[in-house]
Amino acid sequence: MADMVEIRWHGRGGQGTVTAAKVLADACLSGGRYVQAFPEYGPERSGAPLRAYNRISSKELRMHCPVLHPQVVGVVDATLLDGINVAEGATEDAIFIVNSSKDPKEIREKLGATQKQRVIIVDATKIAIECFGRALPNSPMLGAVCKVTGLVSLDALLEDVRKSFGKKFSQKIIDGNLEATRRGYEEVREG
Repeated sequence: MADMVEIRWHGRGGQGTVTAAKVLADACLSGGRYVQAFPEYGPERSGAPLRAYNRISSKELRMHCPVLHPQVVGVVDATLLDGINVAEGATEDAIFIVNSSKDPKEIREKLGATQKQRVIIVDATKIAIECFGRALPNSPMLGAVCKVTGLVSLDALLEDVRKSFGKKFSQKIIDGNLEATRRGYEEVREG
């Protein structure tokens, strides 16, 4: 990947999208990179669309503005594809990582992705439900982003998931999130 990678996350309030951006930043920071992670909220309520951003760089970051031309777009809730142009401003070689059970070709068409753009699918909601019993797709999405971008090793990411979630949750929930992250990494599909 480039010296600086910009990621834009699209999700809904309550899905862990902002947490995913923060955990990814922490994992990259642990790996010696400069990072930014910040949310952009509309109405602050559960279910409302939101964006979160990451900048990850080998050099010091001096810009402090939303990510307008992401190389990676994470779509935590595929229903957003029906009402929001998640591809807006994406680079010509952008990677879209979408939480969906649908065929990657169908999502590619819905996005209007070009041949140079990659479309990656992971059924993050299903993985989350199977691993810890709740439809919180952020952990599997983190695993998918890790696999597709190579920004951080899976082991480093798992360590940061453990640290982040360890402050707030029981060991059972932590273990479920670790398994969900691992499965997100392993179960990506490209179309």
